[in-house]
Amino acid sequence: MNDYRQRWNSPLGELLLQANEHALTGVWFFDQKYAPESFSATKNRQSSIVLSETIKWLTAYFNAEVPDVSDLTFEPSGTDFQQTVWKALLTVPSGQTITYGGLANQLGKAKAVRAVAAAVGRNPISLLIPCHRVVGANGSLTGYAGGLDRKRSLLTLENARVESRATSAQLDFSE
Repeated sequence: MNDYRQRWNSPLGELLLQANEHALTGVWFFDQKYAPESFSATKNRQSSIVLSETIKWLTAYFNAEVPDVSDLTFEPSGTDFQQTVWKALLTVPSGQTITYGGLANQLGKAKAVRAVAAAVGRNPISLLIPCHRVVGANGSLTGYAGGLDRKRSLLTLENARVESRATSAQLDFSE
């Protein structure tokens, strides 16, 4: 099976895209925690229809549109539990957030908040599987492998209510 890899410059930094012949398998910021080290030497080796469609989606997304991810096929590599968490992330709409505890409850695993958080952090398809929409119990911006500044920027782009405070950024859940 062919492995297609491509770099793409987003407004928030270089992205590393990976796909097989029929599905997207990875989207990472170049300096993101857990990004494959092999990408450091990767050039635009090969393109594919999957990567072209991903770039169309990313372009629309960064133009403040709300593109539909259901038109894309994902095959992230992970455990069954991680796969379940990543599928649940796809249900969090653009412009909205969920807490790690809320996500654990949604999965029927209320006591597994830390395991859910770990799975969210290992999401190999950033942006499209929206791990940036998960926030701490008090609404704080925590735990984004791409960096908190990027998380804040992504939520702002999606018009999620983001309030900056002196100590940390908080989401405003009032109203």
